[in-house]
Amino acid sequence: MKLADQRCLPMEGHHAMTPYEIGQYLGMVSGWAAVDGAIEKTYEFANYHETIAFVNALAWIANREDHHPDLAVSYSRCAVRFNTHSVGGLSINDFICAAKLDALIT
Repeated sequence: MKLADQRCLPMEGHHAMTPYEIGQYLGMVSGWAAVDGAIEKTYEFANYHETIAFVNALAWIANREDHHPDLAVSYSRCAVRFNTHSVGGLSINDFICAAKLDALIT
C-alpha cells in the first residue's frame, strides 16, 4: 500500500525510527530531508493565494490524521517540518503525511 493511502496511528509507546528506517522511507517521498530528528521540505508557489490554498489543504490533512507539522509560511513558499513528539523523533506518521502533501501537488 502506498504511503499516501495509509492513515496515521497513535504512536505512544513506540520507538523512533532508526537511521536505516529513515533512509528507507526518505526514498519513498520526493524532496524531503532528515534534519535534527525531523523531516523537512519547502514547497514553492506562484503567489500568496496558491500558498494559502496549500496551507488550508495541509491543515485539513493534518487534522484528519491528527498529526500536525510546524510551518513557516511566506508569500510564495511554505516550509513544512514533521516529527513525532510522542516517540522523540520520526515515525511512519511523518512519512504518511509527507506523502499526502506531495500528492496535493502532483
